[in-house]
Amino acid sequence: MNALFSWISQNYIEVLGAVTGLIYLYFSIKQIIWLWPLGIITSVLYIYVFYTSKFYADMSLQVYYFFVSIYGWYHWKKGSTGKELPVITASWLFLVLSILVSGLLTLVIGYILKNYTDSPFPYLDAFTTAGSIVATWMLARKYLEQWIFWIIIDLVSMGMYIYKDLYPTAGLFLVYTTMAWIGYKQWKRDLIITEVS
Repeated sequence: MNALFSWISQNYIEVLGAVTGLIYLYFSIKQIIWLWPLGIITSVLYIYVFYTSKFYADMSLQVYYFFVSIYGWYHWKKGSTGKELPVITASWLFLVLSILVSGLLTLVIGYILKNYTDSPFPYLDAFTTAGSIVATWMLARKYLEQWIFWIIIDLVSMGMYIYKDLYPTAGLFLVYTTMAWIGYKQWKRDLIITEVS
């Protein structure tokens, strides 16, 4: 028991980030606007965690999350029509463009990480970062398909965090993967209800 308390006291920022991250995800699934302030808090905590673990792309991604959380908070509150923002589906063209943007960002970020940092997984780190940039923007706009992006990103991230002994974060990403599937199913139901209404 003492070992557990000792570990928590040494890793309390990561543990707190995991807890706020779980609440953030729950609020995302339920479409509760308070996910965005929690996103800001979680981002600040994980900037520190990823910096100390040398996951520089993920650290930079947290800065992006910080700003997109401000945007998402405003957009969910106001929407483009002044009403609550509904769940929408992406066109095939939009999805293809999103995948292409993710791929291009992966190549650019991966090149930078490989040549200018000591990142242990430059292209995997870049892949999760690029996908997360696109998926978070899709969340801010309430695209249903963002959940599919998250399932893939979370699985890859979980593997990297296990390798770096970031077990609370790896556990969080296992939960994220499961909850992303639940979120997809929930938002799909909400989409059908919105279309019928």
